[in-house]
Amino acid sequence: MKREQLGSRLGFIMLSAGCAIGCGNVWKFPWMCGQNGGGSFMLVYILCLILLGIPALVLEFSIGRAAQASPLFMYKKLEKPGQKWGIFGWFCLAGNIALMAFYTVVSGWIIYYFFRFLTGNHASLGFGAMISSPSVNVLFLLITLVVAFFILSFNLQGGLERVTKYMMSALLVLMLALAVHSLLLGGAGKGMSFYLKPDFSKIKGSVVVGAMNQAFFTLSTGMGGMAIFGSYIGKERSLMGEAIHVILLDSLVAFLAGVIIFPACFTYNLEVTAGPSLLFDTMAAVFNNMPGGRVWGSLFFLFMVFAALSTVLGVCENILAMIRELTGWSRPKGSVICGIGIFLLALTTALGFSIIHFQPFAEGTTWLDFWDFFVSNNILPLGSLVLALFCCNKFGWGWDNFLAEANSGKGLKVRPWMKPIFRFVLPGLIAFIYIYGMATFNWR
Repeated sequence: MKREQLGSRLGFIMLSAGCAIGCGNVWKFPWMCGQNGGGSFMLVYILCLILLGIPALVLEFSIGRAAQASPLFMYKKLEKPGQKWGIFGWFCLAGNIALMAFYTVVSGWIIYYFFRFLTGNHASLGFGAMISSPSVNVLFLLITLVVAFFILSFNLQGGLERVTKYMMSALLVLMLALAVHSLLLGGAGKGMSFYLKPDFSKIKGSVVVGAMNQAFFTLSTGMGGMAIFGSYIGKERSLMGEAIHVILLDSLVAFLAGVIIFPACFTYNLEVTAGPSLLFDTMAAVFNNMPGGRVWGSLFFLFMVFAALSTVLGVCENILAMIRELTGWSRPKGSVICGIGIFLLALTTALGFSIIHFQPFAEGTTWLDFWDFFVSNNILPLGSLVLALFCCNKFGWGWDNFLAEANSGKGLKVRPWMKPIFRFVLPGLIAFIYIYGMATFNWR
């Protein structure tokens, strides 16, 4: 089966950034930031992106482009005779499927809120009422998956690449308009101070663990989320520069999400530590209490729809590519079967607040917490650790092979002085923070 290719460098950057930009930036990042001290979390998060995010993303792009295969087979294709790295490809598949088991449901919630604001039925919106309604959860989960796999059933350039370019451009324009609007609110000064001014007394171990997990979550590194797009591009550009472009675009969207949300919270005296409901209850309350709230609310949740779908499309493309390489199915057939499979698995999350009760950890946790823990706390950091060990050591693919691939083409290069960062700092920090996170996790 001839491997499909992206049509342009812009398509690659937009598609990679689109996979990175999503609920992780505009849903999870603000509430993680709000619960972990605002500016304190922001500072640690930026450091994690620089020290961990950039190296991990370069590694993913490199292994994908070198293997010219989906994450399911990329380790197997590059491993040396007698090695057993290929097994980690199956962990990549499991991680992507587990991510969609809850991410598609959250995306459905966003589409539901957009629909309610667009039709003017937003006054009675409530996060608790929505998640406890089986019909709402299942219907909008189904809508999310039908839209995603319909687009993916077309060829790569005509479907995913074209749609993502338009969607990402519209997302950035909408976010800039909403950010300017929020900066003109009465509480903008207090909101931005909370958001950007670090309080070093609030930087604890849990904040560092949360910031690292969020960095990997937002970039989708560690389970082949970015490697698949590396496999769709040629060798015209070196990969350090491409990774930095994607991270800058991803960070811009996360930053703007906070600019939109925190000034609004301080203007209307809403709780910034609300957690997962911050985006839904808090922002709905803001729009319900401001002039022209229906219009601004519709625009806000429209940009959220674009952000969520860009990641759903990126991750589902990854799953589809892996399943197609395994079975030889066509895009349309693979799209139908993968869509049905993810829908059935995601029903655990969709019905986990009402019918399928499951409390995996502390009191009040649900299927969503289980899937998020599996992906964010385990697959992403451990996958990034495996990636670093495989690419930078002789018992894996090897530093020289990685360096040749990463530096092939024009642009920024991985320099010799960076070798200790890739080979020792990255895996060392990941291992330390992961072990600390597991030791301090609130299991019960």
